[in-house]
Amino acid sequence: MSQFSFATALLSWFDVHGRHDLPWQVADDPYKVWVSEIMLQQTQVKTVLQYFERFIQRFPTVKDLGHASWDDVAPYWAGLGYYARARNLHKAAGIVARQAHFPATREAWMELPGIGPSTAGALMSLGLRQYGVIMDGNVKRVLARFFAIEDDLSKPVHERAMWQLAEQLCPTERNHDYTQAIMDLGATICTPKKPLCLYCPMQAHCKAHQQGLETELPFKKAKKPVPVKSAQVLLIQSEQQWLWQQRPNSGLWGGLWCLPIIEDPTEFTALCQSLGLKKVLQRAEITHSFTHFTWQLEAVCFEVEADQQEHLAIELSGSWLSPETVTSMGIPTAMKKLISAVNL
Repeated sequence: MSQFSFATALLSWFDVHGRHDLPWQVADDPYKVWVSEIMLQQTQVKTVLQYFERFIQRFPTVKDLGHASWDDVAPYWAGLGYYARARNLHKAAGIVARQAHFPATREAWMELPGIGPSTAGALMSLGLRQYGVIMDGNVKRVLARFFAIEDDLSKPVHERAMWQLAEQLCPTERNHDYTQAIMDLGATICTPKKPLCLYCPMQAHCKAHQQGLETELPFKKAKKPVPVKSAQVLLIQSEQQWLWQQRPNSGLWGGLWCLPIIEDPTEFTALCQSLGLKKVLQRAEITHSFTHFTWQLEAVCFEVEADQQEHLAIELSGSWLSPETVTSMGIPTAMKKLISAVNL
């Protein structure tokens, strides 16, 4: 099937069946496309829709986001996960706000924190309505199946070949519609599991379908078992407030508020002794999964008198906040689970 007919078949399908009413599909607002693209990394559209409107309402322009503090931004991302995305978006918005214009080329977009080749292509195509090529998970899946590509696409040599293929197929006319169309096809028809081949405009020419390989492709490396780690969470309560710490800007849950987490049981016991914490009120356990490990967290709850608050806040570099207050400031989902699990 030629380049022209691949694009034409895809666009004809998109005109009837594509998604045309997503809140970031605004012709003259690259900022909204940018926020959506970052939110959509590792996250499904239905989840992003819940966060996007609230985020844009609070930060309606790139200038608003760029001039805000991280403490203002964090609550509007809390629960979406992969917080480095939000930190990079915030940092990059600050750069664009100072420059007073959006990048005009793919290369210029890629100079900003958190923007790789595919996101830059999406911003050129969907954001600026200029020529751009993307290579997200949806595109990889559609092309790997259409051409029955059995290579391991995590290897750079095969990924480069896939980029070349994507560039050959990508039209200059209606480029932004084509970009949205190939994403929509992957998200709604050519899905990772149980693809709906019966409704696919590419079915008659799809080599994977002809060979019965739809569910085998793209090639997946055998997943390693995810390690399980355990840790204890120090929950100190005083007068309906808990002692919270703000995590370092880099690393897991960067910049978010969190109860102290200690992975070494001996260290946890020593810390409790040094702080004079003796009477355990209760214990509560939760499990929280990340992509690279699962955390089994045990909250150990202590209560202290009001006259100990200042000393403990200094010792743990923390702040006394009610669970309701800290939730509104932005906390990880695991901390929300702990709040629900603890009955104080």
